[in-house]
Amino acid sequence: MSDTFHSTLPLPGDLASTIDTPALVVDLDAMDRNIAAMAAFARQRGVRLRPHAKMHKSAFVAKLQIAAGAVGVCVQKTSEAEALADAGIDDLYISNEVIDPAKLARIAALAKRVKMAIAVDSTLGIDRLAAAMRSAGAAIDVFVEIDVGQGRCGVEPARAGELARHVVAHGLHVAGLQAYHGGAQHLRTPARRREAIDHATAAVRTALANLAAAGIECPLVTGAGTGTFVLEAASGVWGELQCGSYAFLDRDYADNEPTSDVPAFEHALFVKSQVVSRGDTHAVIDAGHKSHAIDSGLPKVWGRNLIFENGGDEHGILRTRCDTLPELGESVWLVPGHCDPTINLHAYGVGVRGGLVDGLVEAVWRIDARGCVS
Repeated sequence: MSDTFHSTLPLPGDLASTIDTPALVVDLDAMDRNIAAMAAFARQRGVRLRPHAKMHKSAFVAKLQIAAGAVGVCVQKTSEAEALADAGIDDLYISNEVIDPAKLARIAALAKRVKMAIAVDSTLGIDRLAAAMRSAGAAIDVFVEIDVGQGRCGVEPARAGELARHVVAHGLHVAGLQAYHGGAQHLRTPARRREAIDHATAAVRTALANLAAAGIECPLVTGAGTGTFVLEAASGVWGELQCGSYAFLDRDYADNEPTSDVPAFEHALFVKSQVVSRGDTHAVIDAGHKSHAIDSGLPKVWGRNLIFENGGDEHGILRTRCDTLPELGESVWLVPGHCDPTINLHAYGVGVRGGLVDGLVEAVWRIDARGCVS
């Protein structure tokens, strides 16, 4: 952290007010409460928790989640798994398909160092995975992915047994089913989310029956996200939750209508910005969409009744509803629309404790898997 490029990084003990902008800032008090609430929920419901680290991309947060009770973490990409293994995470699940033989060779090498699991949804993927594991003399857990309504990866539930038999024929271990419905996570009403997960539950039951008919045991069904995990936990079929965004809670998840039995997660992820220009009817801040992702919509201005408008790569435009515009040099805190791609834009996270305005910097950590998209 001493090189010229990172010379503006804060140090532990610095005032939060002195953090250079734009910066990725985490309210550690809120994050700790979020992590504790999800861990307690999983314990109370008797399900395992394996948070998705593709959200925060950092061993710093993953280690906190594991210390709170998580069994390990999920990732989506081979390079994410490598980055987190290098940073000390020793139980990783690539909840995604990998087809490329060169990547599978890298996964096999990882599986000799740490506990690894992977999802499959094709005989070709299984053939290549088995070849890589044999070549390296490595072992890996295999989850058969089924399509439970997302319409993305996964086989039809009625084909789960056929695919699992192919896994077994290669001498690989069937660890269970991957059953994640990403499309259900941001359905705004509880009724629509319940309808989607009821459909997903029926799909899982079909797959379980198909596995049983094929003579294959299913030790675990894994899946669920921050928008629906209460439903999967209550279903009687899922045994592991893969929620990720709960730790930071972006604006898009907060837009969901909550249900009474969901833990009260708080916004913990912010982009700190500063007003660099001021007009009569608007203010301009130094955080454009190089600082926060806009795929799930624009950010919310924290603690102010202001409208954020897209100002391009380097700027955001603020207009007032019934609030006063911030002055030149004033700090403005944004809640990103989508945490995962926002974090991937930053090299470091800054953790503050005691509040965004009056708090102190407690930790600065590298985003270990930043740019790990392969």
